[in-house]
Amino acid sequence: MFRFFESRIDPFRSHDDSMPPATLLGFYRRYCLQIWPYLLVLMAIGLIVSLIEIAMLRYIGSIVDLLKSTSPSEILADYGPTFLWMGFVIVIARPLAALAHDLVNQQTIAPNFTNLIRWQTHHYVMRQSITFFANDFAGRIASKIVQTGPALRESVVQVIDALWFVTIFAGSALVIFWSADWRLAMPLLLWIIAYVATLAWFVPRIRDRSTIMSEMRSQLTGRIVDSYTNVQTVKLFAHPEREDDYAKEALVEHTAAFKNETRLITAMNATVSSLNGLLVMATGTLAVWLWTFDAITLGAIAVAAGLAIRITNMSGWIMWVAVGIFEQMGTVQEGLETIARPYDLLDKPAAPPLVAKEGEIRFENVRFHYGKAGGIIEDLSCTINPGEKVGLVGRSGAGKSTLVNLLLRFYDVEAGRVLIDGQNVSDVSQDSLRQQIGLVTQDTSLLHRSVRDNILYGRPDASEAEVIAAARQAHADGFIEGLSDPRGRRGLDAHVGERGVKLSGGQRQRIAIARVLLKDAPILILDEATSALDSEVEAAIQESFARLMENKTVIAIAHRLSTIAAMDRLIVLDQGHIVETGSHEELLHRNGLYASLWHRQSGGFLDLHAN
Repeated sequence: MFRFFESRIDPFRSHDDSMPPATLLGFYRRYCLQIWPYLLVLMAIGLIVSLIEIAMLRYIGSIVDLLKSTSPSEILADYGPTFLWMGFVIVIARPLAALAHDLVNQQTIAPNFTNLIRWQTHHYVMRQSITFFANDFAGRIASKIVQTGPALRESVVQVIDALWFVTIFAGSALVIFWSADWRLAMPLLLWIIAYVATLAWFVPRIRDRSTIMSEMRSQLTGRIVDSYTNVQTVKLFAHPEREDDYAKEALVEHTAAFKNETRLITAMNATVSSLNGLLVMATGTLAVWLWTFDAITLGAIAVAAGLAIRITNMSGWIMWVAVGIFEQMGTVQEGLETIARPYDLLDKPAAPPLVAKEGEIRFENVRFHYGKAGGIIEDLSCTINPGEKVGLVGRSGAGKSTLVNLLLRFYDVEAGRVLIDGQNVSDVSQDSLRQQIGLVTQDTSLLHRSVRDNILYGRPDASEAEVIAAARQAHADGFIEGLSDPRGRRGLDAHVGERGVKLSGGQRQRIAIARVLLKDAPILILDEATSALDSEVEAAIQESFARLMENKTVIAIAHRLSTIAAMDRLIVLDQGHIVETGSHEELLHRNGLYASLWHRQSGGFLDLHAN
């Protein structure tokens, strides 16, 4: 039975992968429409449950009147079927209706709808640009994805549950009271007006403060996760107290926002409690007074008192439901402000895949400034021939990594074109572009998964033998065999920790090199690829690099010029311009910027004989 209800909604169904609506109503609409039949069923069951609750209170009044007007010896003979029907409703129908409500809510909607929202929002956000993630905390973004799903689901379910209880109870109570005597309905009518006014005043204010607190909570999470992610840096500089202060600042703001919200909640609770006391007292007093004039029966008094008490008890639930609904809506609103953002970089409609047969790279009159006033790349043009091995040289900030980022289309050029085999990288699909380029960077980041998974990232369909061969070519097989993690996994199965923190810098880069070896893309970029390796290990993998670079177009960036001196050609950049190009020997002979950089490195940075 549970599996039947649990399998009604597929969280991973095909869906509209365009940007989620940026309006609250539109955001709710997109996800609720995907499961609308089950929300409708939940609404119908809620109606039945509410009617049963009202019927039970009506039975109490009927029983009182029957006992008053019928002798004990005749009660079962005359009203036996009535009592059997009441028993059926109370003992069988009510539990079945409650079970049906829980099965639809807890088994069908709660897990599946929640994770449907999480999956679809994660699917969209995962395709955002590098800039999107660079401008925010990873922990904060993840918090929005995780919180938005349950907040949206819970607010929708609470609205459905509260809708019928409010409508049925309040409406039925007014009808019952009015049918007994119109004067008996007056306290309830006045109470409803005052109750609605109270919620109308308090709830929007609580919602606004809840939205602020949700933002403070996300900020707090982001700061704590940032500290944990960079714990090695924290330890290295001995700054745990600095991180305490960083988190404490966010925690102080969160506490202040929390207090502002709870003050309103306490004031609202006190107001509603006072209104409830007045309702019970006024209804009971008026009912007894009307009975003294034979205007109503004892059964009507029992129903009126029971309904008044039930309504006051329910009012507290409705109050918290209303607060919860608006709090959840505030969380959703705050979440969609992060989730529902347009992509910075979009593929053109029906963008074809890149076909890189030769591997020629051309930069034509490229201009790019990272949105700043000052120039980074200014009218740069150059061609890297198929199979050519080129080294990019220049001081920090000269534009070397920027050219790589433009080639990978992490950013769009402001002017000019970047071409691979004559195809503009802006015209082809981004995934196909990056599939044709292998990259080993200076700041190697590994996934918190097994060594095998990290190497397989280069080519997920590779065999175990190919993974082992790539690790061997990268000279990583030696240390991989000795790896283990706290769960007892060893070798290729061992997990490397967040961003590969359990490995040394050299070990991380050798895993990254193995990953690129396995990918075997026609274009290879080495961005300080051996910067974390000692000289012995670097020399050991030079043979692997030589094999890796065979029949490939290679761009290599290295501040350590000795590692790229043997490239076919060197391109020297300065302030976004190409100032020199040629072989190592040619550039030394020209005695220009490259020669200056080379002599500075080979001669050392410090003049020990200076006064």
